[in-house]
Amino acid sequence: MATMQAIRFHSYGGSEVLVLEEAPRPEAGEGEVLIRVHAAGVNPLDWKVRAGHVKAWLEHRLPLIPGWDVSGVVEAVAPDVTNFKVGDAVYGMLDFMRNGAYAEYVATQTLHLANKPNSIDYTQAGAVPLASLTAWQSLFEVAGLESGQTVLIHAAAGGVGHFAVQFAKWKGAKVIGTASASNKDFVRVLGADEVIDYRSTRFEEVVSDVDAVLDTIGGDTQERSWLVLKKGGILVATLGVASPEVARQHGVRGEGIMVHPDAAQLAQIAALIDAGKVRPAVSAILPLAEAFQAHELSRTGHVRGKIVLQVVG
Repeated sequence: MATMQAIRFHSYGGSEVLVLEEAPRPEAGEGEVLIRVHAAGVNPLDWKVRAGHVKAWLEHRLPLIPGWDVSGVVEAVAPDVTNFKVGDAVYGMLDFMRNGAYAEYVATQTLHLANKPNSIDYTQAGAVPLASLTAWQSLFEVAGLESGQTVLIHAAAGGVGHFAVQFAKWKGAKVIGTASASNKDFVRVLGADEVIDYRSTRFEEVVSDVDAVLDTIGGDTQERSWLVLKKGGILVATLGVASPEVARQHGVRGEGIMVHPDAAQLAQIAALIDAGKVRPAVSAILPLAEAFQAHELSRTGHVRGKIVLQVVG
């Protein structure tokens, strides 16, 4: 059996369970392509899966290769695949229930992929899929954000947040973001009309009557966010809505979101990137062997933009 270098974990636990080792090289099954991985984006989901925090809804067979953001080159295609060919540069969000992209190769269904944006390199492209799709689907599929509306985006400098600011601005919305003082200028450059330092200012004291809130934090931040929505407004939460009854008391809606792969949305996002409307921010690039360090950085919850593992130099 052909093998490859991959990061795997054989039991749930801390970052020390991540091991760089030889693993079976996958093959492209029906409707699939085999990708030579150039870069793998790192998301909070990665370390949450590794730590066993999401076993209730994502039960994996171990050992597992994490990492569900990928950019790379098509190495092989199944006989029934017609929309990609060997040599195509692609990027995409992989199936959560299968092995991921912390490896030299990964096989995936073509419906999870789109052509890589031409204007950015593989490392930058690896930062895009999961976070950008989360932002896109939160704002447009769930919240239905329209031009002229106002949106409050929490953690606006983070992986999901920095894409959400750019998407909302492109759509023609007024954008308010929360961020640390050190990230205020960064968020303004992304296009935010107003940036609130969450450490020095309670956002609910200076924000009101917004049409939508994007909450990637939960907890106290979510509870205080109900206060800033106008009647009929909506809060979209990536970690779920803790108090639906509180939302109803305020005359607003609360919706959780579970991101899903969407090749058409990835193609549209790639077009926005190539048009200069959106740009991924990568704060750290680490080699595959340092995946444990990438997980430790991600766990801090204070990453500007994204962390990416570089597989091909």
